[in-house]
Amino acid sequence: LGLDMEELEEIEEDAGLGNGGLGRLAACFLDSMATLGLAAYGYGIRYEYGIFNQKIRDGWQVEEADDWLRHGNPWEKARPEYMLPVHFYGRVEHAAAGAKWVDTQVVLALPYDTPVPGYMNNTVNTMRLWSARAPNDFNLRDFNVGDYIQAVLDRNLAENISRVLYPNDNFFEGKELRLKQEYFVVAATLQDIIRRFKASKFGSTESVRTVFDSFPDQVAIQLNDTHPAMAIPELMRIFVDIEKLPWNKAWDITKRTFAYTNHTVLPEALERWPVDLVEKLLPRHLQIIYEINQRHLDHIASLFPNDVDRLRRMSLIEEGGTKRINMAHLCIVGSHAVNGVAKIHSEIVKTQVFKDFAALEPAKFQNKTNGITPRRWLLLCNPGLAELIAEKIGEDYVRDLSQLTKLHEFVDDDLFIREVAKVKQENKVKFALYLEKEYKVKINPSSMFDVHVKRIHEYKRQLMNCLHVVTMYNRIRRDPAKLFVPRTVIIGGKAAPGYHMAKMIIKLINTVAQVVNNDPLVGSKLKVIFLENYRVSLAEKVIPATDLSEQISTAGTEASGTGNMKFMLNGALTIGTMDGANVEMAEEAGEENLFIFGMRVEDVTELDREGYNAQEYYDRLPELKQAIDQIKSGFFSPKEPDLFKDVVNMLFHHDRFKVFADYEAYVKCQEKVSELYLNSKAWTKMVIRNIAAAGKFSSDRTIKEYARDIWHVEPSDLKIPPPNEPRDAAEDKTVNGTAA
Repeated sequence: LGLDMEELEEIEEDAGLGNGGLGRLAACFLDSMATLGLAAYGYGIRYEYGIFNQKIRDGWQVEEADDWLRHGNPWEKARPEYMLPVHFYGRVEHAAAGAKWVDTQVVLALPYDTPVPGYMNNTVNTMRLWSARAPNDFNLRDFNVGDYIQAVLDRNLAENISRVLYPNDNFFEGKELRLKQEYFVVAATLQDIIRRFKASKFGSTESVRTVFDSFPDQVAIQLNDTHPAMAIPELMRIFVDIEKLPWNKAWDITKRTFAYTNHTVLPEALERWPVDLVEKLLPRHLQIIYEINQRHLDHIASLFPNDVDRLRRMSLIEEGGTKRINMAHLCIVGSHAVNGVAKIHSEIVKTQVFKDFAALEPAKFQNKTNGITPRRWLLLCNPGLAELIAEKIGEDYVRDLSQLTKLHEFVDDDLFIREVAKVKQENKVKFALYLEKEYKVKINPSSMFDVHVKRIHEYKRQLMNCLHVVTMYNRIRRDPAKLFVPRTVIIGGKAAPGYHMAKMIIKLINTVAQVVNNDPLVGSKLKVIFLENYRVSLAEKVIPATDLSEQISTAGTEASGTGNMKFMLNGALTIGTMDGANVEMAEEAGEENLFIFGMRVEDVTELDREGYNAQEYYDRLPELKQAIDQIKSGFFSPKEPDLFKDVVNMLFHHDRFKVFADYEAYVKCQEKVSELYLNSKAWTKMVIRNIAAAGKFSSDRTIKEYARDIWHVEPSDLKIPPPNEPRDAAEDKTVNGTAA
């Protein structure tokens, strides 16, 4: 048609239906499940408005609605024939026949299906996203008040459920609409799963009653964090109230069906829903949760008589002030498997956050280290590097990333070293042109691209990076003639709209950038860019162009991280703490091939025991003092000298993430980075060692582990015949053997 594919790709809107790591991980998992030939479905909400678009105005973040469906979405297909009712509010009637949930308000769930193709295996799975629709008699059936127009306008109230994604990452906001969203996706999905089970040969119907004994053998449901936790009481409600199963049998089936993945240990991120809100919205579910809790506590009391404190700690209900339901506890009790998302995180889950539960059932707790799909995060975003690798080791690594270890043979191959460096340089030039076009800043493509992109959060310590930028700036100004390894520091990410400190951090970075980028003494030695509206499509551009990946969270706070893996696979070196998957990256590549610095988890614990005193570091470290004094005095914001007083006050008096404690080690480690960057060959050899060690971090490996250890299904790399071939041609069409 004479159209340019790259131009078309630029026009397409991101489906920004998640906040950060959690949503992107699910997308990688869907790709891997299809590629491994698993019969798997991804369920979620079809938000009309996804994560906000971020604009930077005068250095501040401004949010705009993400109207991603404005021009339609060609990949989805509405399936009105599978529309399902979801109930809210009402009351519970108890009769001899059992409990009945009555006088409810109904919202319809309309599914939209998006195909998920596996890689070159003719498998296509389904992602089914639910959209909320008001029933046609909405507000018209009950004792008609006669205001027909208002009744039709009120349909919006029901349809608001799927209107907008809550933009918080790692933070719980206990709003009624959010709880409605969580129950909406769960109720529609479980009805869909049960309909499919009943239609299959396994849901053998004796007279009219379905036998559910085989349900856990046919169905596995993975809870992606606690957001779908209401699925546990909902499945119990279906089994007990509707299908009339005895409680114990229903509970056994429920537990064997569900597994729970924990994604964070930050207390402010854990979901704790007020009992009175649940009672109003889902009265029957509250009763079921109480019953689950009663039986759970009876069991613990029988094992630990008179240990009331243990009962309080392990209860699903938190007393004191407003009574709340601890959704993580509900997930642990209602699942047969619980996992963290990196070795260190799973260890913290077992020994700290949920230690009472792990003591009770140690076998329930597992680790499944996160991964990324090499299809999107290498082949699609970095074709130059993907091709270079294929020339050396063949193309099979795309489906079996462990084969990257073969690159170790070429670590001393001068030609390969030059070619790897050349691909990186080409990616940097391309990204530099993009930045020039979008941001009107001239950047030096031979400078080190030092990149810190992720959601803006205090625990991720963008502030520490900012202090390093100020320190480098001061060093250049102190001695402009001294050799300085030129850097382009790129920081990007969205702050939750209600997170004041995160928004101040963005403003600070932009304010520092303004001064640094316009100082003639600095010239092209140091440039600072805040990357506006960081999202998947922008990650695909910046990651292949990165030299240095910043993974600098306080040890024990980042559950895994997945950006770290993307950078490693794309030929960047990592500067990071021993946190999340960084630990395993260092284990795979050798700690000497990453720039590891700072406190370990044990050191953080020890510092908490002693008491963290920020002032001590400020007094002892002249460069830290200078940087803080400049921010505090208005050196960077002369028109508003106390603009950053909240930030400075936080750093001194309530910095939970101990920026000052790691500052010195961070700056020293950055000096080592600069030193190595001067030796292009040594740098590139380290890059090759990193790429060669990245194989473990494929989401294919992660999904194989879930499949075998939790879901009890076998992945296969069988290539099924394409639909245009006769079925019996399936013989001798298998790709390299049978089982994966």
